[in-house]
Amino acid sequence: MNHTSQAFVNAATGGQPPNYERIKEEYEVSELGAPHGSASVRTTVINMPREVSVPDHVVWSLFNTLFFNACCLGFIAYAYSVKSRDRKMVGDVIGAQAYASTAKCLNISSLIFSVLMVIICIIIFSTTSAVVFQSLSQRTPHSGF
Repeated sequence: MNHTSQAFVNAATGGQPPNYERIKEEYEVSELGAPHGSASVRTTVINMPREVSVPDHVVWSLFNTLFFNACCLGFIAYAYSVKSRDRKMVGDVIGAQAYASTAKCLNISSLIFSVLMVIICIIIFSTTSAVVFQSLSQRTPHSGF
């Protein structure tokens, strides 16, 4: 298709503009290209990448967010997990693996920190209750029923 400007007044037609149907036929022929009788077959090959399994740790991050959210590490891990899932949906496997690795490290840190906090709380509670029980037993004399 020629994109140069053409004058509608033609010397062969006596100075009159060309017929609309004639212009339409010229454009249809130029758009269609080869005639219908040709046996040219066009094929399109789409290379689909194999499905790469990148764990995004969303469930683990959600669990840490809801139950063991010490120092907001679970919430930050959940944010990185969602970013990893988004990168995986876009097709950026390298970015998804980077965000998933960060989410995994944050989840491990959150879990270890939370378990240590629970153990420390149990130790503090048990020693405090033992001290309180011992002080109460010394103040109240036992009546030997």
